[in-house]
Amino acid sequence: MSTSPVRPAMVPVTRQIRAYFAPVNRATETPTIFDPAASGLFALDSPPVPWLDLGWIEGFERYSDTPTDVVRSGTNALPGVQFRGPIEARVEFDFREWGKLQMALAGGSEHMNVLATTPSATPAPSGGTPIPGVAVLAGSTASQLVFGAGAVNGFVPGNLVAVDVDYQQQIGYVGSGISAAYVSNAAAVNRDLNYVRRVTFNVGRVVEVTATSVILVQPLLAGAPATGASAQVVAAFVDREGGSFFQEWSALFVAEAESGGRVCFYYPRLSPNPGAGPGGVSLKSGAGLKSPKSGGGAKASTTANTQGNSARGSSQKFLREDFAEIARPLTSVGLHAAFIALPFTDTNDGQTVLCYRSYFPAAMAAVY
Repeated sequence: MSTSPVRPAMVPVTRQIRAYFAPVNRATETPTIFDPAASGLFALDSPPVPWLDLGWIEGFERYSDTPTDVVRSGTNALPGVQFRGPIEARVEFDFREWGKLQMALAGGSEHMNVLATTPSATPAPSGGTPIPGVAVLAGSTASQLVFGAGAVNGFVPGNLVAVDVDYQQQIGYVGSGISAAYVSNAAAVNRDLNYVRRVTFNVGRVVEVTATSVILVQPLLAGAPATGASAQVVAAFVDREGGSFFQEWSALFVAEAESGGRVCFYYPRLSPNPGAGPGGVSLKSGAGLKSPKSGGGAKASTTANTQGNSARGSSQKFLREDFAEIARPLTSVGLHAAFIALPFTDTNDGQTVLCYRSYFPAAMAAVY
């Protein structure tokens, strides 16, 4: 009696998943393309340009909320044709690391650079009147900012700096390289000369100061500074709950291969969606509270107290952020992020899709 050969390495095994994000051209809604044929097996520490490595993530969960139904016919109403309803997909996970982009993605709206101020500055939650910017001179690059003798004295190693142009009352998307905010009314931002630098993703850290310039640890995301750009010291980052702007990014999640090949999940367009669906969620308190699942398809339990005459009378859920205390074992504080996938038209066949899943089999693995 013959026996079937063992099929090797057909089960992908992973310990952790790594997240990469790249900008979407908001003016044209053109995503950054991930081509599995050209870039699928890249070294995880060196993603292809312009993908940005945001580190390992935890609690990665994918949801498909696209309903399917059938057309029935005949006297017995037998299923004849199957079809898909409105397509929807969501992703949720926790960032292990905190950074400007991680905070922007977890918060979802404009992400602010808190520009350094003088002690007498008018205070504001997102940063008061800042110290004026220092003009970036010709000859600057993405990694070296030339200010000239004297002007460079305003910077020291370790400073974070935001580098971008002055706000000139323009309407539309602002931010060099990456759309950081949308201005629909110049008066709404108080015609603030520093507004673009408040929101820009063009931020770097100073590692060295020379007689006339500063050297950055990493090159600026937008490349060499634009003509007329200035630099300001950044004291901190801040995000906000609320606002009308929505971040939008291309995303790639890679399951590190322990054995059995690599799996990649590519979302051409992801937009942060941290809130609940239109029906709201119940209010719940207590140490056992878990982060809510977002999206219109999710339903929360009704074990909490509500106010008002209907379920909509109390549609908030209060989350407690457990920061490490001296008397407790040290723990890391994760950033919970939730997204909804936006549609993309595949140029190969014109189909509307939300996500691509690529599998790269291990060497000599069976095909099926």
